Amino acid sequence: MIALLREMVDLDSGSYNKPGIDAVGAVIERFLGGHGIAVERLPQSRHGDCLRAPVDGGDAVGAGANAGRNIVLMGHRDTVFPDGEAGRRPFTIRDGIAYGPGVADMKAGLVMNAFILAAFRKFGGAPGPLVGLFTGDEEIGSPEGRPVIEAEARSARVVFNSEPGRVSGNVVTGRKGGVFSAFRVTGKAAHSGGNFSDGVSAIEELARKVQALHALTDLARGITVNVGLVSGGQSVNTVAPWAEGQIDLRYVSAADRAEVMGRIETIIARCSVPGTSAEFSIRGEFLPLSQTPEARRLFELYVESAAASGFTTDGEFTGGCADSGFTAAQGTPTICAVGPVGGKAHSPEEFLVLDSLVPRAQACARAILALDQAGL
Repeated sequence: MIALLREMVDLDSGSYNKPGIDAVGAVIERFLGGHGIAVERLPQSRHGDCLRAPVDGGDAVGAGANAGRNIVLMGHRDTVFPDGEAGRRPFTIRDGIAYGPGVADMKAGLVMNAFILAAFRKFGGAPGPLVGLFTGDEEIGSPEGRPVIEAEARSARVVFNSEPGRVSGNVVTGRKGGVFSAFRVTGKAAHSGGNFSDGVSAIEELARKVQALHALTDLARGITVNVGLVSGGQSVNTVAPWAEGQIDLRYVSAADRAEVMGRIETIIARCSVPGTSAEFSIRGEFLPLSQTPEARRLFELYVESAAASGFTTDGEFTGGCADSGFTAAQGTPTICAVGPVGGKAHSPEEFLVLDSLVPRAQACARAILALDQAGL
């Protein structure tokens, strides 16, 4: 497991680095192919190709009515880090903790899924067919991967999403939804010394919009609005003819999304600096993960399977988004963050607890074996 993880972590695979993401996919293909698992490649034009790895099942004694539906193990290969990061911070181990870009989020989960698929391919026993789904653009809202994920979910029995287990050891039973959007303000350029009054500052309008957007945050309702990126202007001595901002919205309920998105669009459309105009676009979106009664049964089954594998776990809610929201929205029982335990994702301090690799894989495999008993 560590050898496979090292190979993947030492490959740059930022969301916009299609060759790097596909190189990580090639590592997975080679590993699974060595265990007799054929991998179907679903080409994507801008981001990493999606990989689909089926393993026959349904040979367990007493397989139920769901036996023909796929048991999906899901994970993404892209990271948030820029090109060159893997060279600057290659995979390292210190005192049983592994470090490196994407080591927890979520290349360790990919390793875990690959080994679970290989184990069932070798020994059998699954109560239905398995599918490993390895996507390539989750960190930016799965703009190409989402249709693939949703199509897979519609024919799935359950979904295990192998995002990193929480530092507490818990899995995730609820997540916020999120919308990534952008706006561009147009003004008019002018020399800031010679003919200042001829100019119209797009940056001034952007600044006013940022203040109004941030005022939409309502922590009591779990709503946050953050303008995380801004750019603009031509030169320091020019009244700025353009400016851009990118917005991250997080919310809990669909009603909250509709309300806040309406207010965001109103803020962007109304310009208070005369002579400016603005355009707005949605770049990517995640759906909330909510626990249905069937997902609750899957969670309880996982807790029992974890105990049999030597560790305790519970469920928790997080403001982070994931592809699990897409599968849950299709009505498929979904559990998230069943991957190995790690923390400080998206930072140079990201880490993985190596001795969680095997127990977390065992717990997931045990839960798969017991799906019939749980009525799933």
